[in-house]
Amino acid sequence: MEELFPIKYALDTFYFLVMGALVMWMAAGFAMLEAGLVRSKNTVEILTKNIVLYAIACIMYLVCGYSIMYGSAGYFLSGIMGSGVDGGSTYAPSADFFFQVVFVATAMSIVSGAVAERMKLWAFLAFAVVMTAFIYPMEGKWTWGASSVFGMYSLMGDDGLGFKDFAGSGIVHLAGASAALAGVMLLGARKGKYGKNGEINAIPGANLPLATLGTFILWLGWFGFNGGSQLVVSSVNDANAVALIIVNTNMAAAGGCVAALILARLMFKKADLTMALNGALAGLVAITASPDTPSPVLATLFGAIAGVIVVFSIVVIDKLKIDDPVGAISVHGVAGFFGLMIVPITADGTSFFVQLVGAVTIFVWVFVVSLIVWAILKAVMGLRVSEEEEYEGVDIAECGMDAYPEFTGAGK
Repeated sequence: MEELFPIKYALDTFYFLVMGALVMWMAAGFAMLEAGLVRSKNTVEILTKNIVLYAIACIMYLVCGYSIMYGSAGYFLSGIMGSGVDGGSTYAPSADFFFQVVFVATAMSIVSGAVAERMKLWAFLAFAVVMTAFIYPMEGKWTWGASSVFGMYSLMGDDGLGFKDFAGSGIVHLAGASAALAGVMLLGARKGKYGKNGEINAIPGANLPLATLGTFILWLGWFGFNGGSQLVVSSVNDANAVALIIVNTNMAAAGGCVAALILARLMFKKADLTMALNGALAGLVAITASPDTPSPVLATLFGAIAGVIVVFSIVVIDKLKIDDPVGAISVHGVAGFFGLMIVPITADGTSFFVQLVGAVTIFVWVFVVSLIVWAILKAVMGLRVSEEEEYEGVDIAECGMDAYPEFTGAGK
């Protein structure tokens, strides 16, 4: 059987890289979704944020994030070279790094949509450095890294509490939403979003076809997000697990999409496309904590419940005057929490209490540290563009160009 090991090693490494590439493609999904849900005058800036945050995440996770999270080479300059055979692994260490780094970028992408249309570009990018180099890796250390931090407990691992978050409903999505919430609270709402008498004014996005394309890209990328989190595929059991995970991921998105659309029709008397899009994403976020244990029927039901929850959450958060242009806090935060809490329904060895402890730990760490970082940035360089720049659009103020010059007259 020893001669089969190189084939197993090559297969699992290739599988890891392909799944990572699918997750990387989610960066395009976030970019398209957010560009579609903001006004046209803010399109260039949101696209700039998305591509640069991905680059920053890759660099900072290489410099120190991966080492902090997994302790591979102290806390500086991640050790990802060499052969996994030397360490008894079934895949190349560099493939593991690539798969992990695209998750970091996903967490940071969640933040960009929530603070869209009024945050300074360079303040956002400065936060991205801290988020991807320190905040995310530290909470990842006592979850997926299965290590204690500052004397705290480990949530996962043989000596952990038994917390389960298979692919990151909490570790990635709740974390990203927690950082976003902290930023939004210090940033404030967009001008004109809320009236003096408490009325809520809708600010529609500029390009719903683009937002829909972004959602489809995210849906596709999620097969790598969840499917790749099985880590290996070279045995019969692992191959079967990956197949079930991908089927469950797909069904949860379908359930969320349909349920959100039906609820929107009942509440608003119209088939709201944006709620359908967010419902699909909420289903994906919710199933991510344990896509390997439910049946496809249960996965569909879980996704549908998440789709219902996210519609109510978006409405409630708006009433609380927390301005989130793309619904990121509801989709990734509320649905992420829901996903963590339904894990014990199908996963043996887990408990609602430990899942709650894990969720609270992730939220408190990321929210509090993010709030401190945002506050420092606000004091040092400011978070918000001027009222005039916000009115004219941050594309011109921050990037010096229009996304659609033919329509604005800038291209004449």
